[in-house]
Amino acid sequence: MNNKFSKKDVLKIVKERDVKFIRLWFADITGQMKGFAITKEELEGALDDGMGFDGSSIKGFARIDESDMIAMPDPSTFMLLPYRPKEKAVAGMICDILNPDRTPYQGDSRYALKKALQNAKSKGYDFYIGPELEFFIFKDEKSTQIIDEGGYFDITTLDAGNEVRREIILTLEQMGIAVEYSHHEVAPSQHEIDLRYTDALTMADTVMVYRMVVKEIAQKHGLYATFMPKPIFGVNGSGMHTHQSLFKGDTNAFFDANDAHYLSPEAKAYIAGILKHAPEITFICNQWVNSYKRLVPGYEAPVYICWAQRNRSALVRVPMYKPGKEKATRIEFRSPDPACNPYLAFTSMLTAGLKGIKENYTLPDPLERDVYNLTPEEMKKFNVECLPGSLIEAIEITRNSSLLKEALGEHIYENLIMAKRIEWDEYRRRVHEYEINTYLPVL
Repeated sequence: MNNKFSKKDVLKIVKERDVKFIRLWFADITGQMKGFAITKEELEGALDDGMGFDGSSIKGFARIDESDMIAMPDPSTFMLLPYRPKEKAVAGMICDILNPDRTPYQGDSRYALKKALQNAKSKGYDFYIGPELEFFIFKDEKSTQIIDEGGYFDITTLDAGNEVRREIILTLEQMGIAVEYSHHEVAPSQHEIDLRYTDALTMADTVMVYRMVVKEIAQKHGLYATFMPKPIFGVNGSGMHTHQSLFKGDTNAFFDANDAHYLSPEAKAYIAGILKHAPEITFICNQWVNSYKRLVPGYEAPVYICWAQRNRSALVRVPMYKPGKEKATRIEFRSPDPACNPYLAFTSMLTAGLKGIKENYTLPDPLERDVYNLTPEEMKKFNVECLPGSLIEAIEITRNSSLLKEALGEHIYENLIMAKRIEWDEYRRRVHEYEINTYLPVL
């Protein structure tokens, strides 16, 4: 995704590599990849004028009476899909969504992130992101049948999952997506592939493509990959720990050599912003009913709002500084899950952090202890609050969030809340296995 091709480059590659089909991709309001394919004969016109489509069937997009949309491909995101046939090859591009008058569509989450990045740029900052996405590989999409009994960092699990992970990494690298490292995760059949940090817009595009590639390579092997936050009871769920930093030119704005934690005043205020607004942005970073099955004590997912350096039970962790690695100074926000909309998640994190800087929020002391075992009295003493415990709780908190309304824009804000209320109502109407097993024998 760091190819940064121009229109001229794209047309040249398509001709030289015998590309027949070009997929045009975009995200719906929940971050699900949508799109359609065009032939190479339509490509030049698409790059000049975009391609019209009906937006009324896309979640969170237009009503049926105002459904005409334009998908405008961004040539800098062009990539060949190496797992498709070499002859009559297939390529893809991420699109911006425009209104018929060619103005940016307010329901486009990529546009929401662009606006947030422009706001940061006006203050002199560039926003960099490095996410760690976890996922499970199951036998098929109809069950949670695991394919290995491996654990954290295991290298001797002779299973199809390791082979899938290897092929995913090779495929991503062929597509220009830099991978930092990968390993087997804590739970059986769970894997993690970490992406090398880059600017936030490129990374949001990359996360969208990454999730698609993981699923398509698994499918090629007759398996099913899922980014569902908590598919199996009793083991760790899947997170998307998100490393982030602000730069001013080539200088890391988070680093201060004279501070005890090597954090600048800006970094501290940014962390304070994330902590203060964490209950609000949880709705964006953990948007599914199932997300809140992961955010419970005891499974490495953070629940309590605090920060630390060594303590991985904290919501925000600051990795230890290594001399000569000033540019690596960053914070790690540990609550997001990999099923979020990356454009909106990065927008909400950045907006919360910048609010902390703008209003000079005070950062509390770090809490270097296992916060899962805090008593109610200790939580009160250390002034530790909790993240929302369910989707409906997150919705109610978000309903009063001026920060998110401003960050996302009214269209996305209102439509996402409406979509998630429908999801919650569907969930609470169902009778679940737990209720049958627990209540039927005794009531």
